[in-house]
Amino acid sequence: MVQIIAVDGPAGSGKSSVSKAVARKLGFGYLDTGAAYRALAWAVMEGKLSLPGADFNGFDYQISLDPNNFWVKTFGTDVTEAIRDPRISESVSVVAQIPAVRAYMKSLTLHLVAASDFPGVVVEGRDITTVVAPDAKVRILLTADEATRLERRAKELTPEQLDTLKVGLRERDAIDSKVVDFLKPADGVTLVDSTELNFEQTVDAVLSIIREH
Repeated sequence: MVQIIAVDGPAGSGKSSVSKAVARKLGFGYLDTGAAYRALAWAVMEGKLSLPGADFNGFDYQISLDPNNFWVKTFGTDVTEAIRDPRISESVSVVAQIPAVRAYMKSLTLHLVAASDFPGVVVEGRDITTVVAPDAKVRILLTADEATRLERRAKELTPEQLDTLKVGLRERDAIDSKVVDFLKPADGVTLVDSTELNFEQTVDAVLSIIREH
């Protein structure tokens, strides 16, 4: 049975980069569950699926679990970069609120993990520790305060992009928090607050928790 390392966190918490680094250190796979939501939003915007009422069996989706070779494809198109477009970011939280979508994504995530050739998979998202894999031996909530999350993102953005990011991050937090509480750890979930930690320290903190278990 493939081991799951469950990692949750809000937008800008660094969960993707940290989870990918942890997976490399452990020789595990890495699964960005948010990519599936983004790919679904892309498919809807491209007219390949209609929501609500979509037949998810028709959602053609593939994702690499190799942390050294990450890619996402849907309907025969490589959308690795396309799903990071701001227009996708603006719509993905709305798509993710649909109960049928979330139920399908849980099933898809568990299927991808079970079909993996890795001994374990670091699975990161918004409700992995509480809904998707509540029985995982290692469950971590990775967070940082809003100012820190914005500061980390700002290093790669222009002032205009930063203003847009501030609004977008707050809106995503507000919308997503209506679906799942990703700012407070549930029972049995270990909190890692990286506000005062750099990237390497955060990776080490997560690895230390995993080793303890």
